[in-house]
Amino acid sequence: MSVNELNSIEPVAFPIPAGVHAETVTSVQHYTDRLFKFRTTRPGSFRFRSGEFVMIGLPNAEKPVFRAYSVASPSWDEELEFFSIKVPGGPLTEHLQKIQVGDTILMRKKPTGTLVNDALMPGKRLYMFSTGTGIAPFASLIRDPETYEKFEEVILTHTCREVAELKYGQDLVAEITADPLVGEFANGRLRHFASVTREPFENTGRITDLMKSGELFKKLGVPPISPDDDRGMICGSMDMLRDTKALLEGFGLVEGANNKPATFVVERAFVD
Repeated sequence: MSVNELNSIEPVAFPIPAGVHAETVTSVQHYTDRLFKFRTTRPGSFRFRSGEFVMIGLPNAEKPVFRAYSVASPSWDEELEFFSIKVPGGPLTEHLQKIQVGDTILMRKKPTGTLVNDALMPGKRLYMFSTGTGIAPFASLIRDPETYEKFEEVILTHTCREVAELKYGQDLVAEITADPLVGEFANGRLRHFASVTREPFENTGRITDLMKSGELFKKLGVPPISPDDDRGMICGSMDMLRDTKALLEGFGLVEGANNKPATFVVERAFVD
């Protein structure tokens, strides 16, 4: 069923709100019964920094519901990519998960966010801590050459409940290493540490537990986090944000922002 058919058997044309782009869905891929990604056209005037988010909605109501979504594609991409969870009964995702190629997505014109390179002081190693769909802003950043110009090593951690939920990140890293543009920067410098909490896997447990035990650093072959060398970005559930933030502060890192760069940043606009 297409978006236009969600609220009526006959398609209903709703006006596009002021200050909003109307873009066309170009591809949709479902990973599990909880996760999917989609790509859309990109407005010619739309500019953003890799790692930022926008508010998106659907033209299926007089007053559309908008939610914050990280742009998962890098700032140089000709299209926009989003990675979404499916929430039964959710005011937006209940309908968003049913989109098809050719459907219309609404997007507010102003991007924002704290998970950007500008919000961090230069360092040797950048950790990107993510759970679930929290990997989306990092999908943008690890495809941006600027990230590798600022950091010698980039470590992407992605923790999910089940192994099948890791596939978006696994496919992404494989594509990057084969990409003629980004692969030149990422090969040998981008590292992917995936873990799950509810199934057997090579890495099991919450990322915070793996940090506390030292297992994360042991498996990566790197020293524990140090404010002299390491920088961090965090995106995931509220509990994960809180616990990872506390751990980084325990290692001596300090939270930063766009107007005050420091040694780690957190995205609080949404949770997975």
